[in-house]
Amino acid sequence: MPELLTRRSALTGTATAVLAVGAGYAATRWARWGVPNTLPDSHYRPDPAVAEPLARIDDVPVGGGLVLEPAGVVLTRPSPGEVHAFSAICTHQGCTVTDVAAGTIRCPCHGSRFDAVTGAVTQGPATVALPAVQVMVSGGVIRRSTEDHR
Repeated sequence: MPELLTRRSALTGTATAVLAVGAGYAATRWARWGVPNTLPDSHYRPDPAVAEPLARIDDVPVGGGLVLEPAGVVLTRPSPGEVHAFSAICTHQGCTVTDVAAGTIRCPCHGSRFDAVTGAVTQGPATVALPAVQVMVSGGVIRRSTEDHR
């Protein structure tokens, strides 16, 4: 009776599986990000239709902000034509910031305060600024930049 599994067939099967997984990964990356646009300046610009929507620009009050807890992002809007985004996780001990008022992002846990334009610490105990999140505004919608997901 012939052997059902030989060393050669096991190695061939393993190699085929590894190649299939690699090809599948490459195909999903290609499908998700697409082919970069061919632009005269040869720079890739993310397609706003692919970027993750966070909020409508009108949902973010001028002079204030909006904390998007599920997304882990705080959006600020110091003036009508200006939007900034930062991580909503306080750099002190990981609490989620709760609100934006008077140009300040506030953390409820230990009283840390951050500048709503730069994310810099304005009052401790935090000592590290909130990390910026790259966003774009397209068609009245604030979207997380696709470059943030790479």
